Amino acid sequence: MNAPDTNPLGEAMLSVCGETLDAMVSILDALGDDRANTRPAIGGANSPYAIVFHCVGVIEYWAGSVIAGLRIPRDRDAEFTATGPVAPLIDRVSDVRGRLPGWVDIALIEGIRDRSATGSTRADAATASPEWVLMHIQRELAQHLGQLELTRDLLNLSDAPTQA
Repeated sequence: MNAPDTNPLGEAMLSVCGETLDAMVSILDALGDDRANTRPAIGGANSPYAIVFHCVGVIEYWAGSVIAGLRIPRDRDAEFTATGPVAPLIDRVSDVRGRLPGWVDIALIEGIRDRSATGSTRADAATASPEWVLMHIQRELAQHLGQLELTRDLLNLSDAPTQA
């Protein structure tokens, strides 16, 4: 087996997650506090802030709690209504991104430490492989980046001047 820091799956996971998180931070930064906390005028839409806040929760739950066994508290429902200034959320993204390599190493070396962690609507943690969990995290981040990009576009469209 490769050393943890040269494991191709780990390297790919961290690279793609890093790109995804960079894009999220860039969107938040460009929107600023007011627009990042605005929901598009579509029923059930989330604000950009809430989308990114939820993504931090996804990483902390699946990588921090399930994989690493840290029991990081999570209120999943509250993630979708979270609001606040952008700068501290960007700091949270940076923090979770800094912890992710260690959690990926645990997944690839030891496997899953806590299959009883709570904080998800899915029951997959009870039987999922470490590789499945890593791919699930990436799928969630990619899905929510697309949602964030569409949300940003809708907010920008609603700010655009009306043409005669």
